[in-house]
Amino acid sequence: MSTVELKNVLQRMIEQETDMNILQAILTILEKTSLNPVLKEKLTNRALKSEQDIQAGHFFTKEEVIKRMSK
Repeated sequence: MSTVELKNVLQRMIEQETDMNILQAILTILEKTSLNPVLKEKLTNRALKSEQDIQAGHFFTKEEVIKRMSK
């Protein structure tokens, strides 16, 4: 799996996650890593785009993700 593919998988998983503890843990991990400013900006932009997609209704349900992963 390439870096881009892994990031896309993680992004989709984060978009679907509703457990605040898990989301907080992900945030903590990212904050504690020594991200360079360029990478941090890219991740922030992805997060903002994800929020826009969610607001626009562009997302998969958990069932749809499971169905796609089982193909």
